[in-house]
Amino acid sequence: MHILPLSEFRANASAMLDLVERGEVVRIMRHGKPVADLVPVRADEPTKIPSWKLPIEPLDIKWPEGKSGAQMIIEERENARF
Repeated sequence: MHILPLSEFRANASAMLDLVERGEVVRIMRHGKPVADLVPVRADEPTKIPSWKLPIEPLDIKWPEGKSGAQMIIEERENARF
């Protein structure tokens, strides 16, 4: 375990993350008190992907023969009751 003050962590954050990536634990201290432990990610923990990043299926729209989307909208507006 590597123990270092916050100021040293800020100055060497990339190097500390390299240590964590290799399996080491890094403890960060602020004013002499421990505030965080950086630990490696466990391989058995599945990575959860947010729903907004999941791939989406494209819409499969079936247009009537010979009509465009714009023509469909115009017809719908003309036939509207309001």
